[in-house]
Amino acid sequence: MPKVDLQSYRFGARVSERGEVLGIGDGIAWISGLPSAALNQLVAFDDDCNTRGMLFTLGDGDVGAIVLDPDSRIRSGTRVRLDESTLSVPVGDELLGRVVDPLCRPLDGGTVPRLSSMREIDVRAPSIAERDFVHEPLYTGTTIVDTMLPIGRGQRQLLIGDRGTGKTSLALDAVVNQAESGMRCVYVLIGRRRSDVLSVIATLRETHSLAHCVVVVAEANAPPGLQYIAPYAGCAIAEHWMRSGGHTLVVYDDLTRHAQAYRTLSLLLRRPPGREAYPGDIFFLHSRLLERATVLAPSLGGGSMTALPMVETEEGEIADYIPTNLISITDGQTFFSSDLFAAGSLPAIDVTKSVSRVGGRAQADSVRTEAGRMRLEYLQFVELERFARLGTRLEPSTAAKIARGRLLRAILRQPRLAPHTIVYELAWMIAFNDGLLDNTDLGDVSELLARIERGANTAGLGLVTPRDGWSTALRGWLAKTA
Repeated sequence: MPKVDLQSYRFGARVSERGEVLGIGDGIAWISGLPSAALNQLVAFDDDCNTRGMLFTLGDGDVGAIVLDPDSRIRSGTRVRLDESTLSVPVGDELLGRVVDPLCRPLDGGTVPRLSSMREIDVRAPSIAERDFVHEPLYTGTTIVDTMLPIGRGQRQLLIGDRGTGKTSLALDAVVNQAESGMRCVYVLIGRRRSDVLSVIATLRETHSLAHCVVVVAEANAPPGLQYIAPYAGCAIAEHWMRSGGHTLVVYDDLTRHAQAYRTLSLLLRRPPGREAYPGDIFFLHSRLLERATVLAPSLGGGSMTALPMVETEEGEIADYIPTNLISITDGQTFFSSDLFAAGSLPAIDVTKSVSRVGGRAQADSVRTEAGRMRLEYLQFVELERFARLGTRLEPSTAAKIARGRLLRAILRQPRLAPHTIVYELAWMIAFNDGLLDNTDLGDVSELLARIERGANTAGLGLVTPRDGWSTALRGWLAKTA
């Protein structure tokens, strides 16, 4: 028999609340008999699966809870006991390389990860005093992003566009490109079909990127409660590394389905609907999630969490309810155009509708200087090309600008899972801005860029972070090889 410490035992009244289930359906349980229940408090059901739930609505005589286990055997009359804790998930390096559900239960067939640290999934975002400015770049390996729409560590950059325009591809490229940077990644899949989930996992495995990544999955057939907590669970996993002084990248794929899951829960729990049947706190739902992505002050370790949330539009309409909410929360948006995708201009990023409000501060001086000249010229080319479609006779100077713009558009095309180093990107920008590529035929662009990439990466300038003197050294190398 186990030893019992009788000296520490104290006599006294012990009161515990036990309620019972009034009704169950669609992942929602209505419970009576819990007078001291609080929002977001956990409850335990006395069924065969030891199912847990989270209180979501408080009424006069009963409360509503979301069920967190898809295999629950809850019935009317099932006894419920109140837990004093709030929902937490295990965190730590042991999760790297694993595919888990929002409660960190394994979905990849492996053993349950042994983790001793726990972290609440819904906590306050860091205060202003705890934050630092975005000052380090995050290279995605995608040329058009790293040059004209740069992302800094700690930034929240929204990926917005219609379905099937390449948002997931860009996010995967960014995760794959972090293999050499030491950055840990969390990829959260919310409400996606199983085929989409398997495709993402297969891509990460084929590129050997799963070793520095955690995949959190709440499929389309998962209870709406699990879909609701999925991004918060992924954020908590990444926040643990940020608070430890590390750098993390979190992808939320996507928040449109997350908002729909929250709307489903709210309607089932009889909350008053607002615009488009979404509850009135839908803005706060996403703001309290995305505000947790930041750069911590040096006194707190200087860690960072970069967020790449996705939102889906219909027919390119960015003025819809959820997209406008997320645009106002984030530090910029990368807009994916279905017209560019149909024309084969990949990645299908519309620079005219995209912006990165803080990423430019994190760029190296040499990259920022060259990219600024190139972006202005590209935007002018877009306007001139629209004018030229009217069939108007063009002046030689205007025709030359259009020709350079088409050359730039050809340079910016890039296939999936083919990341480029920042050295190569700086090299071709210098060559383009200095006019060394003006006489290149569009059919010869790929071969020329391959030569520049091979030469730039072996020019003895390093491969990771631009330093002072790079522009001069690359100009000298390009002048010899032009």
